[in-house]
Amino acid sequence: MKAAIAGISLCVIPAEALAQQTTASEKPDAPDSEIVVYGRALPQIGTATSGSEGTVGYDDFANRPVSRVGELAENVPGLIATQHSGTGKANQYFLRGFNLDHGTDLAGFVDGVPINMRSHGHGQGYLDLNFLIPELVERIDYGKGPYAAEAGDFSAAGTVRFKTADALARPIAEATVGSYGYARVLAAGSGAIGNTTLLLALDGTLSNGPWVLDEDLRKINALAKLSHGSDTAGWSIKLDAYHATWTSTDQVPLRAIESGAISRFGFIDPTLGGRTTRFDAVGEWRAGGTRATAFATYYDFGLTSNFTYYLNDPVNGDQFQQADRRGIFGGSLQHAFAQGEVLGRPTTFRLGADLRYDLIGRVGLYTSTQGRRTGSIRQDRVDEGSANLWGDMETHLAPSLRLHLGANLAMYGYDVRSDLAANSGSGSDALLAPKASLAWRVMPTLELYANYGESYHSNDARGATVTVDPATGVAADRVPLLVRARGQELGARLETRSITATLVAYHLTLASELVFVGDAGSTEPNAASRRYGAEATLFWRASPTLVLDAQGALTNARFRGVAAGEDRIPNAVGEVLSGGATWTPTGPLSITARVRHFGSAPLIEDNSARSRPTTLVNAGAYYTIGKARLGIDVLNLFDSRDADITYFYASRLPGEPAEGVDDYHLHPVEPRQVRASIRYSF
Repeated sequence: MKAAIAGISLCVIPAEALAQQTTASEKPDAPDSEIVVYGRALPQIGTATSGSEGTVGYDDFANRPVSRVGELAENVPGLIATQHSGTGKANQYFLRGFNLDHGTDLAGFVDGVPINMRSHGHGQGYLDLNFLIPELVERIDYGKGPYAAEAGDFSAAGTVRFKTADALARPIAEATVGSYGYARVLAAGSGAIGNTTLLLALDGTLSNGPWVLDEDLRKINALAKLSHGSDTAGWSIKLDAYHATWTSTDQVPLRAIESGAISRFGFIDPTLGGRTTRFDAVGEWRAGGTRATAFATYYDFGLTSNFTYYLNDPVNGDQFQQADRRGIFGGSLQHAFAQGEVLGRPTTFRLGADLRYDLIGRVGLYTSTQGRRTGSIRQDRVDEGSANLWGDMETHLAPSLRLHLGANLAMYGYDVRSDLAANSGSGSDALLAPKASLAWRVMPTLELYANYGESYHSNDARGATVTVDPATGVAADRVPLLVRARGQELGARLETRSITATLVAYHLTLASELVFVGDAGSTEPNAASRRYGAEATLFWRASPTLVLDAQGALTNARFRGVAAGEDRIPNAVGEVLSGGATWTPTGPLSITARVRHFGSAPLIEDNSARSRPTTLVNAGAYYTIGKARLGIDVLNLFDSRDADITYFYASRLPGEPAEGVDDYHLHPVEPRQVRASIRYSF
């Protein structure tokens, strides 16, 4: 970490020098905010195609206490990001009644690059956002449901797209210290090199967390971005790197806490943890209505887990390791045509194509003891490629009525080479997903929407070729590679000078559900499902010094085609509420408070075991003195003792019956902690 800190200090010097080489095109009166942004007040009426899409700008979360990077996704209304393992692992996401595990039905993109991992060693669609640097996120565009033409793999519940900044208003250096050994340093800056802009950033974090067993998080992010031109005509090249190691305190059995064997922050197995390394190279080119992106990613992941302790192996324990090493290559191309006419009506068209190829050199599951690998359960090499063709058109049926029609054609091919020949194989799959939307502008401040759309998630390619369960040797059923989702939605959007509000009602069906299986520490395909619910959002500039926002979501989720009383979907959260207030009594001072609540959820299909609701309140205060900004964040202000996530399954501790004990297993929210930061703008 000393090397990281030295590198950060070196990063500031060239960034400051570059900043002095400003060109005439740069505004001399740039605001103090480091990034040019767009907020939740950005008008959507007349352009949005549903009531559940929107944009969040940096100003909307710049002064927002965040304990983990993945919580940036909580800027999407109704979305919850929790954690049941170490900070370096991908978050657990909940949206629209989905337990999204680590991203199975939530599509994530950063600068146009798909982040979800197909056929991943830990779980299908694994969505790890830890490589993001929050201060460099310029905006977050989101859309819930499968209604956008470009919505493809993993998009049934929603899509979230992060856009990083091309430049900062001035170089910054920031240091943060906090409870439980938390320390973070950041240096970032940009400046002109001829007619291009170079952005550099380096970010390092250390943390032990509140756990009895120190988390020992070591994380470093680096980014370099060269850009030219504007958002409509220009190009950029970005390189980023990320590496993290950590020790995990996974969910623990409630009975161990209640008996006093361990504390709420204690552990059962002291040798759990993981590591992740990621490198990205991304290029983007823009010219008028044409946008092209190309990317290459190197990724290496390892994780050691133990959920059932001594249930399956009473001597050596049930610890296991998962590994994933791959290269990902791809790109996208889209073009918006100039406005024309269809049947005499003004019409615009968009066409797009996405290509992706995953070259997975190793994806495996292994037995281990005390963190050391002892045997192989399964190890594979997988090649998986896809082409996604999409298009849409917008026609004005009347001056105030817009019709959107679109379609998405997905084509996949895969080749699995397993260490067990019976599980090797190759194949292909394809799926056509139509989309349709109506937007009616009832008045200048009110627009109504009706949406229908289909999309899909891909299953692990190994599940499409499996014939024998490698752990038991018994026959195993194959699963289809692509699973269709169908959604319908009615919505309304109100926009005035001070208020933006939305209200939607939705219905979504999925041909197959992926659910958590505690005794295997994995997910498996399950029955078809349906969900319906309602969501509401409010953004209110109550006064020049006070901004309020609130979001609420209610969902009913059930399996289809199963026996009555056995149709509950485990971890399908039925209610989500969040909101906050930001008060700026004087220009230099900003005070914010936020609350986040998610309700009880069934933990098994018969609803006989349920989780308890969780409510957290975070607060922060930020004061600017000249070029310095001082900040204080208080996380879990009221020291809630709720659970971040809860499961119900059988596990066995030493001395317990051979069949184990069915019990709640929880990962508690972290206790109250304080973080203090100082940022200096050069």
